[in-house]
Amino acid sequence: MSEKVVLYYFNGRGVMESIRWLLAAAGVQFEEVLLTKREQFEKLLNDGALMFQQLPLVEIDGMQLVQSKAIMNYIAGKYNLNGSGLKERAMIEMYSEGLRDLMEMIMILPFKKTDEKETQLGVTQEKAKSRYFPVYEKALSGSQYLVGSQLSRADVHLMEATLMLEEKFPTILSTFPSLKAFQDRMRSLPTINKFLQPGSQRKPQPDDAYLKNVTEVLKLQLS
Repeated sequence: MSEKVVLYYFNGRGVMESIRWLLAAAGVQFEEVLLTKREQFEKLLNDGALMFQQLPLVEIDGMQLVQSKAIMNYIAGKYNLNGSGLKERAMIEMYSEGLRDLMEMIMILPFKKTDEKETQLGVTQEKAKSRYFPVYEKALSGSQYLVGSQLSRADVHLMEATLMLEEKFPTILSTFPSLKAFQDRMRSLPTINKFLQPGSQRKPQPDDAYLKNVTEVLKLQLS
């Protein structure tokens, strides 16, 4: 197994994108094995690399890690993105899980029927503005970071989530000044700024090619 960090996933965002964000924020270089054929997935299964027969898979420190939450917890712990002490970590986990719930509402869109997408978008926008963003706006009022006095995984996830929502709703942060200021601060961080530049390993919004790739490799039957 390579000593390098290697990510196994599709050529798209999905649940791997938050992992890419964390590694990038920590300044960690990583390689990617992009699955384009069913045979690649079957080889991982046959090699015993996928504990629960599903992606994502990350090779790091001589381990094959699966389950996105476990992967992100390991990366956050290894690169000092998990706060100081149990209480800070608990807060970071709560903020991160909330953002995961929010981002999942966007991630499922490509797999929705066309007539369901507009409804899903409306629900997502309403919940972002009434349930999720007010929490982070309050936490950042007068504070540079969500938790404590240093960057944490929650901050990285928040940056990813706000940019993701702005792609769908360009003015969604217009009534959340602390979130806008937070974005500006995050953009000034060298590792984040580098990840936001063209040519980075950040993935674009999913398109039909991504959907076709995922469904063929995993043999999904979409309704």
